[in-house]
Amino acid sequence: MQDAHDKSALAVAVIQSYGLLMLDWSKCAAVERIAGKVSGAWLFKDTRVPVAALFENLEDGATVDNFLEWFPGVTREQVEAVLEHAGQSLLVA
Repeated sequence: MQDAHDKSALAVAVIQSYGLLMLDWSKCAAVERIAGKVSGAWLFKDTRVPVAALFENLEDGATVDNFLEWFPGVTREQVEAVLEHAGQSLLVA
């Protein structure tokens, strides 16, 4: 699980350094944005769970396992894809 922890830490760094809204989520297959669904926020695909909820919870000290327990519609694969996308975005920036 160390890899997931490392990705979580990197993702939190993305928020602190660049802000969640500045990332180009359109290139992440694990998320979607649908006008009129949860105010047009980026959501985990096929859910009503905002991507921002993951980062807010991680920043507050939650683990990925906590998040998955609290938001059962989100899969581990989606979380990993979002963390990977956030980490890659930080490396490119």
